[in-house]
Amino acid sequence: MSFLTLDLNLLRVFDAVMTEQNLTRAADRLATTQPAVSNALKRLRETLDDDLLVRTAHGMKPTPRAEEIWPAIRLALSGLEAAITPENFDVSETQAVFRLAMADSTASHLLPSLMRAIKQEAPGLDIRMLTLTTRDPRPMLLQSVIDIAVGSFPGVVAQLTGGQDAASSIRHQRLYSGQAVCIMRKDHPLAKAPLTLDSYCAAQHALVSFSGRPHGPADEVLANLGRKRRIALTVNQFFTVGQVIAKSDLITIVPRHLIASTGMSDVVVAKELPFQLPPVHVDMLWHERDTRNPSHKWLRNKLSSIPNDID
Repeated sequence: MSFLTLDLNLLRVFDAVMTEQNLTRAADRLATTQPAVSNALKRLRETLDDDLLVRTAHGMKPTPRAEEIWPAIRLALSGLEAAITPENFDVSETQAVFRLAMADSTASHLLPSLMRAIKQEAPGLDIRMLTLTTRDPRPMLLQSVIDIAVGSFPGVVAQLTGGQDAASSIRHQRLYSGQAVCIMRKDHPLAKAPLTLDSYCAAQHALVSFSGRPHGPADEVLANLGRKRRIALTVNQFFTVGQVIAKSDLITIVPRHLIASTGMSDVVVAKELPFQLPPVHVDMLWHERDTRNPSHKWLRNKLSSIPNDID
């Protein structure tokens, strides 16, 4: 293969198919037809001598070669888009799809305001939400599985700000912070008095854990105090833990601002913890290839400007 003879339009098709993992949706994204996308993909397969994407029972699956070249292609296309975008960019005329990953509670806090802003200012933008299942979304960003991740990523942000990952292509911005509290149902036996370290450790606990691992920041603090707790249940969603807490004797720790955003205000009581936990920081992460993309920048600005009532 000679790069000089490569039809660069095929790379745009490849990027769309890799993003959508579906030929019909890729055609819609490119404002063309599904047969045209199929033909372009066939030509690129022949040029690169690789299947690139194969059909499976669960949709199109990229080959290792496709996974290898996609980040570089996506970065190059994003750079070209930013370079040729007119200075008088008009977000109201933009047609784009963005994939965001965040926990259910964070989504309930941010999405209502974001969708109102999109309707008013950028009606051509579509949002696709993916469930956040990790405390390190960098691989998803590097592989262009998502465009933005929003959540609490203390380990990742510490590496990025502390110089441990100086060569990283991941960018970040702090959106807001909140304080952790313990919640329980309103008629819980511990609801009528201040929470003590003894009563806290004697209770049975629920933990929101994306991995299912029964260990959180509170367990590290308790270990330093020579204490421990029993985690009777782990769940992977804040809405789920809210339902469990409201109907059981389990207690759990959540950021205070999530009580209202997950609709738990009327059914739970928040108690101050009998030990100190650091603030819960919510950060936005994205890949540097999208930093200059005007519509991506608009989206980041909107997420960062949403009013945050986190008391």
